[in-house]
Amino acid sequence: MQSITETTKTIARKEKVLQFGEGNFLRAFVDWMIDILNEKTDFNGNVVIVQPLERGLSDMINDQKGLYTTVLRGVQGGKTVEEFRTITSVSRCLNPYKKEDYAEYLKLAESEDLRFIVSNTTEAGIAYSEGNTLEDAPQAAFPAKVCAFLYKRYKAFDGAKDKGIIVIPVELIDKNGDNLKRIVKQYAKEWNLEEGFMNWLDEACDFCNSLVDRIVPGYPRAEATQLCEKIGYQDNLLDSAEIFHLWVIECHKEFHEDELPFGKAGLNVIWTDDMSFYRTRKVRILNGAHTMSVLAAYKAGHDTVQDCIADKKLLYPFMHGGIFEEIIPSMDGSKEELEAYANDVLERFENPYNPHQLLSISLNSVSKFKTRNLPSLLGFINKRGFLPKRLVFALSALISFYEGTEYEGSALKGERDGETYLIQDSQDILEFFAGLYKEGGNAEAKAERLSKAVLSNFDWWGQDLTQIEGLQHEVEKNLRAIWTVGMQKAMQAL
Repeated sequence: MQSITETTKTIARKEKVLQFGEGNFLRAFVDWMIDILNEKTDFNGNVVIVQPLERGLSDMINDQKGLYTTVLRGVQGGKTVEEFRTITSVSRCLNPYKKEDYAEYLKLAESEDLRFIVSNTTEAGIAYSEGNTLEDAPQAAFPAKVCAFLYKRYKAFDGAKDKGIIVIPVELIDKNGDNLKRIVKQYAKEWNLEEGFMNWLDEACDFCNSLVDRIVPGYPRAEATQLCEKIGYQDNLLDSAEIFHLWVIECHKEFHEDELPFGKAGLNVIWTDDMSFYRTRKVRILNGAHTMSVLAAYKAGHDTVQDCIADKKLLYPFMHGGIFEEIIPSMDGSKEELEAYANDVLERFENPYNPHQLLSISLNSVSKFKTRNLPSLLGFINKRGFLPKRLVFALSALISFYEGTEYEGSALKGERDGETYLIQDSQDILEFFAGLYKEGGNAEAKAERLSKAVLSNFDWWGQDLTQIEGLQHEVEKNLRAIWTVGMQKAMQAL
């Protein structure tokens, strides 16, 4: 079978978009949209991807000359829909940890064509960390990279106002653009960069907040051979996703529809000056249902979201009850509208074409729980006056999921039914759990130690959760059950 590079021509266009992140989501969402813009409008721009970590997909992407295929599948109006699209909007992928790629990366700061920066470095990516300097090549922290890159651009064009950048991060944290700008300015101040640069960031650049909504399981490993036969070429970067997509972009200066004409291309993109409703609905219900369920589900023996929906005796009732009896009651707004969205979400979860792996959703679960589930847990207590049992169990399941003391690469090794799985999170979080679990002890001792240590970690939650009446007791009780009778029976007891 021929390769994708033998059957598809690359298209040279202006490199208008710098993208931090080469993962499945951005390639099946942003790059897919840019590809459609190129086809249906006069955008005529390509994406240069920057690999945010030292290890990643840059070699694979460059081997295929940036080409890959999106596989969009779902059920619409009772009919099966399947769409294949060969994406030609990615020109190359740079690994700035390689000397030659770093030089190319810096050249982009001087490009007349560059206009946009997009990113997805996970929820943990938009955060300040000490030890980054302007001279690092590259900086370790993503916001530090952005600060150094924009400063080089500012210097290259002598602070020209028309050479500013529109920055649209898609990391799933509240006010992602505002937070990224705040940390960029923090580094600028720490590095003693001139006031003119600070003014240029305010006057020439626009850091937009954004919200994305599309379920992207990614590489369809089990079906890859059949799908390649179907499309007629070998593609090692197949990227599967659902049909549904939504991008809400909140701008402070002006809407940028003239430069990114998504509406003209028929794409579901909303430009707004207030995205709070869309964000709360999506993060608390769709993402919240994922984070509430996946760790317990995995430890209970399931592997995909579809497995959870199919488990009508245990996991589906847990997820459904968590959404309709705990998450929605914790929220403000129209109950009918929230419930209608929730029903659509459950239908999307059931999509048989996207076997969304639970382990892929488990990445950085601590920060995800804080963003997605903790507001619902606290909101429920505030409105109802008692603890939401499923959300509390989800927090307990998170603690049990992170049980491990040995590492494989940068990941901690957990165990399910005698098989190893990888726990992936920031190094300080993994070290925290590993240290606690190394102390050993029986289920009762571990439950008491872990529940107190995790819930009282102010740096993780922004507060001491042991101060919430009854919460530590319930988490401790859940952990004892999980470690004594197993995850399934512990969940059944709910």
